[in-house]
Amino acid sequence: MADNIKVTIDNITIDVAPGTTILEAARQIGGEVAPPTMCYYSKLKGSGGKCRTCLVEVSKGSEKDPRPMPKLVASCRTGVMDGMEVKSMTSDKVIDARKGVTEFLLLNHPLDCPVCDQAGECHLQDLSYENGSADTRFEFERRTFEPEDIGPNIQLHMNRCIMCFRCVFTADQLTNTREHGILDRGDHARISTCISKALDNEFIGNVIDVCPVGALTDKTFRFKNRVWFTKPVDAHRDCPTCSGKARLWMRGEEVFRVTARKDEWGEVEEWICNTCRFETKDAKDWVVEGPTKVNRHSVISQGHYAGKVGTAKQPVLIDKVIGKQPKLTFDIHSESEVNKPNIHLSQIEGPAHSDDFNTPG
Repeated sequence: MADNIKVTIDNITIDVAPGTTILEAARQIGGEVAPPTMCYYSKLKGSGGKCRTCLVEVSKGSEKDPRPMPKLVASCRTGVMDGMEVKSMTSDKVIDARKGVTEFLLLNHPLDCPVCDQAGECHLQDLSYENGSADTRFEFERRTFEPEDIGPNIQLHMNRCIMCFRCVFTADQLTNTREHGILDRGDHARISTCISKALDNEFIGNVIDVCPVGALTDKTFRFKNRVWFTKPVDAHRDCPTCSGKARLWMRGEEVFRVTARKDEWGEVEEWICNTCRFETKDAKDWVVEGPTKVNRHSVISQGHYAGKVGTAKQPVLIDKVIGKQPKLTFDIHSESEVNKPNIHLSQIEGPAHSDDFNTPG
């Protein structure tokens, strides 16, 4: 076995196996060092190299050839060399390039986040929040497509598609009868079933999980709830077709949707079948293992408590915070003198009015 090689990314040096890409090495470091991705998917052969969101700067090629690479490179397609030095978040060129790529991805993307079922867990939302601009320079008519029915369970919204090709690779590698693909070229390229066939393979529902935007969504969940109002829990069942390990999105005792479990990079851990995804929406069909560990920066975590709520002073049980009258977890008057100090918000009957918050003269 060949010896490991050293690579430095954002001034952090690690040992990786030969053949490792820069993106894989950066993910081993974790955090903001890892470049964002929209098309790369580690479990899909042939993915990557299309969206250009993972661009990095190679400031040193290797120990043998220390010359920097003349242009930014796609980290998902570039292998590491011994002694290589890479800049991701520490490079102004990379930051500027990601802003440009984000702008291109948003050129034709409709601004329908308020009605999109992907809102709250959309990778394009995250990318635009971190690297996007507050306004657009695009002055022309956006590209649009006619609605197309591709089956009873999957909704295709081609206007939102960014042509990452993840769904095509998923259908090609998980199913025996792939019925959809990429039609036309350039600005007219689109995902379609070509002859209007329904996507009904037993594992075709996984195209929903791999889609980074709202182009492919679950019809059984469509417009039923916002993802941040639901509580994700890990559960399993005895399934003869797949592993039966899934994630339930619940509100109370009701299961609103079922998805595959995903890792910290938003990639599916184990593929699930259509039966688990679309036909087992009753809590009694599953053995609940416990609440899903949610990244605290995710909007989903806003209502995802694990028994306690952190406060400025000490953890407080939820039933102490939520009661008939609102109770504050800290006194805002001790931090600010903007409002009248003799007004205690927790003692106001009903909605507060402007007279309660007049700034003292």
